[in-house]
Amino acid sequence: MKKLHNKSQEVFDFIARVPKGKVTTYGTIAERLKTSARAVGTILHNNPDPQKYPCHRVVRSDGSLATGYAFGGKQEQMKKLKEEGVVFKHGKVVL
Repeated sequence: MKKLHNKSQEVFDFIARVPKGKVTTYGTIAERLKTSARAVGTILHNNPDPQKYPCHRVVRSDGSLATGYAFGGKQEQMKKLKEEGVVFKHGKVVL
């Protein structure tokens, strides 16, 4: 695996700690790691190992899913989250 940029590794380490059945937001990650939510999204879009770094557990601050989920699209992300027990209402994660 190629060496990750320091901030990228911080983002991946953060999401690796999000437990199954839970989500976090781009904004929460950005705030904790002193970066922008957009930068977090860009980093996650280039996830080298979605099994190790469960980027499907990252959603927008209003609970909606990003349209550009890189590993099968929005519907695949929703499917994965529902399989883990995440609750949706009106197409958004209940935060």
